[in-house]
Amino acid sequence: MTVETAPSSAPHATRGGDATALPAPLHGPTFGSYGAHEVEWLLSDLSDVELEAPTEEREEAIQSGGAHYAESLPVEYQPTPEYQDLFHSALRASAARLAHAVGVVTELALAERGERTVLVSLARAGTPVGILMKRWASYAHGLTLPHYAASIVRGRGIDEVALAYLAQHHDPADVLFVDGWTGKGAIARELDAAVERANAALGLGERGFSGEPAVLADPGHCVRLFGTREDYLIPSACLNSTVSGLVSRTVLNDRLIGPGMFHGAKFYADLADADVSAEFLDVVSAQFSEVADTVRADVAARQDAPEPDVTWAGWAAVEQISESYGLGDVNLVKPGVGETTRVLLRRVPWKVLVRADAAAELGHVRLLAEQRGVDVEEVADLPYSCVGLIHPRFTRGATGADGTAAADAAPVEQGEVASR
Repeated sequence: MTVETAPSSAPHATRGGDATALPAPLHGPTFGSYGAHEVEWLLSDLSDVELEAPTEEREEAIQSGGAHYAESLPVEYQPTPEYQDLFHSALRASAARLAHAVGVVTELALAERGERTVLVSLARAGTPVGILMKRWASYAHGLTLPHYAASIVRGRGIDEVALAYLAQHHDPADVLFVDGWTGKGAIARELDAAVERANAALGLGERGFSGEPAVLADPGHCVRLFGTREDYLIPSACLNSTVSGLVSRTVLNDRLIGPGMFHGAKFYADLADADVSAEFLDVVSAQFSEVADTVRADVAARQDAPEPDVTWAGWAAVEQISESYGLGDVNLVKPGVGETTRVLLRRVPWKVLVRADAAAELGHVRLLAEQRGVDVEEVADLPYSCVGLIHPRFTRGATGADGTAAADAAPVEQGEVASR
């Protein structure tokens, strides 16, 4: 059941746009490989724009302050057959555990928000999770929840044009933001602050959006609504667009995104032969009936127990790691399996820290590290399964001759990189 109500006050214009003439969402199959019934993309189509840059050039520009990470895109990683095999093995091994987490977070969300819940995934890592939550709501309750994907950019906030669209079509109080996982909690903090600003800009008053997200996994202890707090591999983190509907990471570039436009993204239709987006969803969804009883039991236990503490333990751990390794910047520390994978796929990694007892589930991390010439260091008391460290003083000279192995570009000086 889908219920639409008018917001308590009309949204104001954003970035100079007219609130009555907002852009329309994008849908598959013309944008993305997900079906139109699975997700509506609140994005601008930049598929014809050349935005990809070599990883080393992007890292140099980002760390020098010459560019924001959201202004361009990394070249999409094309997995080797060996890496693809790891993805499929990981998906088979974790499908039931993922289905359980999907069921738990969806049931908790519905208990709190009700049948009018509107799912809004944070593109793109949140999008597969949003679709799975939508499928669980249909499987377990016969509900057809609206589901959108919108962009949030660290340091620049959530797309206010997307929020204006949502406020025109739904009660903002019914909107639940969805993400895949938390690392140190940077996006959770960004979302909360950005939504507060957007509510004021849109004139929504007390009936505004809530900046509290629901996530599949919360190893950082940053949110109340989560499926699990274990730090284990969510296979959708293994790949980029080919497990996310063939849609790129979102882009916010003032040369391309003008007033009244959604943030942008690309549809990589040429990667259709490698697309496993539907397979990921279908394999996990097939486990719903197998985990339904344990989901009910665990949700009841969660509801009877005191509300889970939001301690931001992940942020504290990242600060300690940053200090121990002489990084001087928590943004260079990416904790958890999902964030470590992103470092190896998109950034210039310095090293990877792994907890010895988690090694069995980190085959894809070790393989990527080997392919990029990155050291893997075992740390006994690591609070996450693994942590990726971005190269702290990056220039193009900081890579090896093959452009993969990150090495110090100059002798380390006091205040720069220190070994543990």
